[in-house]
Amino acid sequence: MTLNTYLTFENNCREAFEFYRSVFGGDFSEWQTFGDGPPDMGIPDEAKQLVMHVSLPIGDSILMGSDSNPAFGPGPVMVTNFSISYVPDSRQDADEKFAALSDGGEASMPMSEMFWGAYFGTCTDRFGIAWMINFDPQPAD
Repeated sequence: MTLNTYLTFENNCREAFEFYRSVFGGDFSEWQTFGDGPPDMGIPDEAKQLVMHVSLPIGDSILMGSDSNPAFGPGPVMVTNFSISYVPDSRQDADEKFAALSDGGEASMPMSEMFWGAYFGTCTDRFGIAWMINFDPQPAD
């Protein structure tokens, strides 16, 4: 069983996913624009360059996304009831990812030692996506 995250953006999915690729590395496993869809989708010319679907493998997970499309209804509504949790392999990786993700965004809880034994921090990136970074030097079995 796999649980992956799918994000919807307002005309800046391409920019966001290029940013995430620069942070996490790797290559896109899928990349389609609305213009790649069949003609009967009814996509206006000004929306054909928008991202219909992108997949970026990160470890054992896949971060996926798309732009909203005005032909399909209203755009996304930013909410505050979720975060993407990233579990790095090292304290150095935690610091690097936190610095990159919070650059241009907001570091709401800087990386620090926590009472549960992990090195943890939270931030919101410049695209409005909330992240939790949790490095546990002694992971549970």
